[in-house]
Amino acid sequence: MEQKMMDAIIKHVDGEGLALARVPVPEVGPGEVLIRIHKTAICGTDVHIYDWTDWSKAHVHVGQTIGHEYVGEIAELGAGVTGFTVGQRVSGEGHITCGHCRNCHTGNIQWCKDTVGVGVDRNGAFAEYLCIPAKNVIAIDPELDEDVVSFFDAFGNATHTALMWDLIGEDVLITGAGPIGIIAAGICKFAGARRVVITDLNDYRLGLARKMGVDAAVNTGREDLREIMHELKIVEGFDIGLEMSGSGAAFKQMVSTMRNGGKISLLGLGPKPIELDMNDIITRGLTLQGIYGRKMDNWHQMSYMVQGGLDLTPVITHRFHYTDFQKGFDAMRSGNSGKVVLDWTKK
Repeated sequence: MEQKMMDAIIKHVDGEGLALARVPVPEVGPGEVLIRIHKTAICGTDVHIYDWTDWSKAHVHVGQTIGHEYVGEIAELGAGVTGFTVGQRVSGEGHITCGHCRNCHTGNIQWCKDTVGVGVDRNGAFAEYLCIPAKNVIAIDPELDEDVVSFFDAFGNATHTALMWDLIGEDVLITGAGPIGIIAAGICKFAGARRVVITDLNDYRLGLARKMGVDAAVNTGREDLREIMHELKIVEGFDIGLEMSGSGAAFKQMVSTMRNGGKISLLGLGPKPIELDMNDIITRGLTLQGIYGRKMDNWHQMSYMVQGGLDLTPVITHRFHYTDFQKGFDAMRSGNSGKVVLDWTKK
């Protein structure tokens, strides 16, 4: 029987770049679902794989299909799969977990010690078809905009980071105006924060954050954050901090501008270790919470927030057919982009 083939974006070389190639359509095993991809979005992780960073070399193998932000429809159900139908609109949780460790048993699968990442540790979604375990498939309301759903994975990281704390009436500082930081800013405003301030050195992305309704978008290369705080009547410091940049300088500034008893979510992964003044953390009673991935309940929260009026379309800056993926990566690597969506619905 002739093997079916499909288009996919793969890591084709032990070095910089990606390529469009013909690869076999995945075979569906018991307990698995085959998804026909409609839209995908480029993540910062995909850019790391393109650039072939040391982290990428440790996880991705040459010849692998990448990508983990997507929406599509069910094309085939494996043996034993129930609760889904062919043609149903779906996305999927990108962390395939063991199911039997302590965290998996207590519902904290984002901390599973044996996580396998779709598009990182195994073939991903930048292809015409993706096969994943049925337990990872997430049903998507057909009324939701597919361009927005394509980056629900990133939206989920922002949701987990922002909603770790009670935001109502609080003053929030976000360091790092990448797409996830910008989305988190919108979530904070939607969830009732009093003031939301975001910092970065990239004026283009600070402009996108303004479209998401932040109270101030601060270029710390030329603006004084404390002056902005004074103008916004943030007297004792920020109540909540969301660190999205991985920058040591940004994190130190965040710590210095928190009120005593403030709470910080840490999502941004940095290129090197960051020095901490533990005495400052301890004596000021600061809480630091590491964030990795999403909680499963975040998928429901995301849908409900969008249906309730959270508009994420300003975050989308570029749309391309998947055959023009290079233009999408060029936009992401330039820093002058928000989310970049690739369309897989037409040849």
